Amino acid sequence: MTKLRVGLLFGGRSGEHEVSINSARAIAKALSAEQNAHKYEILPFYIQKDGRWLAGEAPEKVLATGSPLVESAESTSEGNLISNPQAQTLSKWQSPSQVAQVDVWFPILHGPNGEDGTIQGLLTLMQVPFVGSGVLGSAVGMDKIAMKMAFEQAGLAQVKYKAVTRAQVWSNPCVFPKLCDEIEAALGYPAFVKPANLGSSVGIAKVRSRQELEAALDNAASYDRRLVVEAGVVAREVECAVLGNEQPQASVIGEITYNSDFYDYETKYTEGLADLLIPAQLPDAIARQIQDMALQAFAAVDAAGLARVDFFYVEATQEVLINEINTLPGFTATSMYPQLWANSGVPFPELVDRLIQLAIERHSPSLEKK
Repeated sequence: MTKLRVGLLFGGRSGEHEVSINSARAIAKALSAEQNAHKYEILPFYIQKDGRWLAGEAPEKVLATGSPLVESAESTSEGNLISNPQAQTLSKWQSPSQVAQVDVWFPILHGPNGEDGTIQGLLTLMQVPFVGSGVLGSAVGMDKIAMKMAFEQAGLAQVKYKAVTRAQVWSNPCVFPKLCDEIEAALGYPAFVKPANLGSSVGIAKVRSRQELEAALDNAASYDRRLVVEAGVVAREVECAVLGNEQPQASVIGEITYNSDFYDYETKYTEGLADLLIPAQLPDAIARQIQDMALQAFAAVDAAGLARVDFFYVEATQEVLINEINTLPGFTATSMYPQLWANSGVPFPELVDRLIQLAIERHSPSLEKK
C-alpha cells in the first residue's frame, strides 16, 4: 500500500516557536508508531524564526534534538532552503518539488501566522488537504474580539468585556482617561487586559487599580492593535476538546489548577506550576452543559478537525461561562487536548490518525458535490 506523505509543518515566527517544535516531535512519534508507520511517511518542514522554510536534513535535526535551528550557511543551503521571505524576486519558492510531494499537510504552528488563518490561506491555495480549521475558523478563533462576537451571536454566556484599539490607548491623550473611566464603570476590578491576537497568555495582565489598568493597556498595545478587557470572575477553569468536522464529538472535561494569581505564561509552561485534572470532578449536568457549549462554540467560529474550548465554572452559582476557543492547541503528549482524548478512549497515535483522515474527508471533491 502506498503511504500518504504527511507534510509536518512546524516552527514559525511567533513567540510559541519552541512549543510548536515540541508538538511536532510528539506528532512525528505518533506517525512513526506501529499502527501508523505503514500508512504514513513524514515529510518535515521547518519554518525558522526569520520566516525561512527548510526541508530535508534541517527539520529532521530539529525534530531529533528538540531545539530551534541556529541559522547558518548550512541550514539555508540550496538543499534545505525552500522559501526565503527576504528574497526580492517574485518567486520565493526555490524547490517546489519538495512541497509538491505532500499528500496532506499537518500544520502545528501556534500563535500569529500559524493558527490565525494566514498559513491556512497558503495551504488552501496549494489545494492539498490540511489538518484543522480553514481560513475563517482559524481567523475568528484567533482574534478574541471576533471570537466573542461569534459566541454572543450564538447565545453562549461569557464574562463581560470591552473591545479596545491601540489608537484609543496611544493616539489621543484626552481619550485615554475617558477610556479607563468606561472600563472601570463597565467591568470594575479585578479585570484582565489581553492582546486580541496572541496565544499562550502573552501580554496578558490582571489589574486591580487605575494605575495597573493604564500600564497593562500600554503594554498590551505594544503587542497588538486590537485589545480586549475582561471582567474578572471567581471560578474554576475547565476545558473540553472537540474532534470532527460536520458531526464533531466532545471529550471528557479537564480542569486546570494552579497556585499563581492567574494562568499566565510562566505558570502555563513551567513544569510543576499547574496541574491538569482529568476528568474534572463536576456534576453530570454541568459536564454535559460544557460539552454542549463546546460543540456550539466549534460551530460558531466554523472550526474543523480539532479545537480546545476553555470555560469558567462559577461553582457558587452553577454558571458556565465560555472563555475562548483554541483551534490549534498544544499537541505534546502532556498537553491538555491529547490528554482529554486519551481519557475519552482515543490514544495519541489514533488521535493523530483520525485528524489526518478528517482533513482528507473535509477536502474531498466528492463531498463537495453532495
